[in-house]
Parts: sequence; structure tokens; C-alpha cells
Amino acid sequence: MNKKHLALGLLVLASCGKKEDEQKKNAAPPATPVTLAAARTTEAIYYDEYPATVTALKTVELRTQVTGFVTGIYFKEGEVVPKGKLLYELDQRQYQAAFQQAQADLRSTQANATNAQVNAGRYQRLAQQDAVARQLVDNATTAAATARAQVAAAQATVNIARNNLGFSKVTAPFRGRIGISEVRLGSQVGAGTTLLNTISSEDPVGVDIVVTQTDIARFSTLQNNKAARADSSLRLVLPGRVTYPLPGRIRTIDRNVNSGTGSITVRIEFANPKRELKDGMSAVIKVLNTQSGERLVVPYKAIVEQMGENFVYVASDSSTAQQRKVQLGPRLKDQIVLMNGVKNGEKIVTEGVQKLRDGAKITTEVPKGPPPASGK
Repeated sequence: MNKKHLALGLLVLASCGKKEDEQKKNAAPPATPVTLAAARTTEAIYYDEYPATVTALKTVELRTQVTGFVTGIYFKEGEVVPKGKLLYELDQRQYQAAFQQAQADLRSTQANATNAQVNAGRYQRLAQQDAVARQLVDNATTAAATARAQVAAAQATVNIARNNLGFSKVTAPFRGRIGISEVRLGSQVGAGTTLLNTISSEDPVGVDIVVTQTDIARFSTLQNNKAARADSSLRLVLPGRVTYPLPGRIRTIDRNVNSGTGSITVRIEFANPKRELKDGMSAVIKVLNTQSGERLVVPYKAIVEQMGENFVYVASDSSTAQQRKVQLGPRLKDQIVLMNGVKNGEKIVTEGVQKLRDGAKITTEVPKGPPPASGK
């Protein structure tokens, strides 16, 4: 009898244990502790960035149009030179002599032309009196015309000699900063081939960026918007992430799109009174995004990416997390703009998103740990 009762007791205990295991297995998982933050609408000002290159609006490579030896350099390298300043001078002796020779030849041909004209007039008068053959009159007239042509040719030679003499001096074509000289005193230079120096303007300067053809309408609007020419729609960021203090304006949009890349060059003009911007300098142009304004923002760490799509978990009144698909706007440091999917004031999960699934229970209370072990 005792053995029978013992077996029955063991059976009851086994059945109770099995039910407890099934209850634990079917029990809902505990709420996941999370941190919440409210989605908020705020003034979101953000820019699109484009790599840029500073370029002088006027740049000229200085070369001579005549050959010779450098006999004078009349500037300090790196200084700003005014328009018309004498920069280089070549040996002028041969060009001076050629000019003087051309002038002498011109005077000689002018004298011959005067004499031929006098003879032609004399023969004309004699012909009127039938005192000379007609052939002699024609010859005199032809000689006078030839002499006049020789005078014109001699005058052209004088002009060429004068120009060559002038080309032996190189002057600044405009006000600008001149670079390091490529030649020294005594150097021989060739006509049109030897680079002497480069001069470029400094204020204002251009900054070139390359944009896609889909952005042409956007930059055309900025170019035609007079109100945007003096505001912060266009900003220049220098190396070291230093923002240039003066705003820019679109000077020109190139005439054609590169058929290979589908891109076009846009030139933006900036004042450069302190000469901080140098030709060839690398920089970044920040263009105010047209979607700037009152936008909904949430902490960036709330975003969950799955299969190329973006989601956030929104806390419902029943303390559950509902997954919402969202469209992202630009990132603003540790915040990000949401274009849709969430309403202002809704609570967004920012901590613990890795452990959540759609419809999961959540709690904002920190779970209590196990009691400390007794020292006894």
C-alpha cells in the first residue's frame, strides 16, 4: 500500500512540473528596457557640399613676341603690379636700329614718290599741248603709282619695326599679382615660346565646382535670384574646415554639359579683399538645400536599416514598440531629418533598438538586478 501511494505521488509531482515548464515556455517575453526621445520639429538649415577649386578670374602667361636677351627686370616677385607697369626688357639695340633703318627707307621712298608725282604732273601738262608722246605720260603715271605703293610698303615696315621695338618691353596687361620669374637677367628668350612669368587678378576670385546636369535648374534659379546674392545661400569652406566669412554669387554656368560625365562647371564669385584666396586652392562650396526649414528631427541612433530601407520604433500608449518605415533627409551632426513616417511629439526609441521587433513590449524602467549574494 505504501508503495502504491508513493508511485501516485511521484506521478502527480511529474505532472505539475511538466505544466510549469509549459507555462514558462508559453509565457510572453519580458519587456525590453529602452530609452525614448520625442520627435521634434525645429529649424533645420543644411547645405549640400561640392568639392571646389579657387581660380583667378584673369590670368595671363607673360611671353615676348620677339627674340632677345633679358636686359632688365623691373618688379619684385610676388608683388601686386599696376596695369601698364614695365616688367621685362630685352636688348633693344637691334630693334632700335631696324626701326631707324625703316624710317630712313620711308623718307627715301617718300622723296621718290614726290618726284614721280611731279614728273607725272609735268607730262600731263605737256600731253595737253601735244608736246610729248602718250606713252611717256603713261609711264610717268605708272611710276608715280608705283612710288606711292612703295611708300605704303615702307610705312608698313616702319610700323613692324616700331612694334618689334615695343615688344622688347613687356608690361602688365592688368592690375594683378605677379609670380616668380621664370627667367633671369641675361637669359635668352624666344618669340612666343619662352614663359617669362604669370600674372593673375586677386579680387574678386572665382571658385569652380562641377555639378550634375540635373542641378542646372537649381543653380540657374540661384543665379537669377537677386535676393540670394548677398545671403548665405553659398558658402566657401577653406582647408582646415574654416568657413570663409564673405558670401558668394554665381558668376556663370558653363555653356555645355560634358557628354561623357553628364556634368557641368559652375563658377561662383567671391570678394577677396584680404587676398586670403589663392589661385589653385582646394576648398568646398556649401549650397543651401532647398528643403531647409521647419523639419522633423530625431536622434540619428534611432535609425534601423533593414534590407536597404530605414525604420524607427515608435512607442505606443500600450507600451509596445511599433516599427515605422521612414524617409531620411540630411544628417545634422547627431540628429537626422525625417521627411515622413513620424509625427511631431511621438516617442522614438533611441536606446535598445537592436533588441526590438515590431510589436515588442518595452519599458523605460531600469530592470532590477539579482539580490547580492549572502556572505554567510
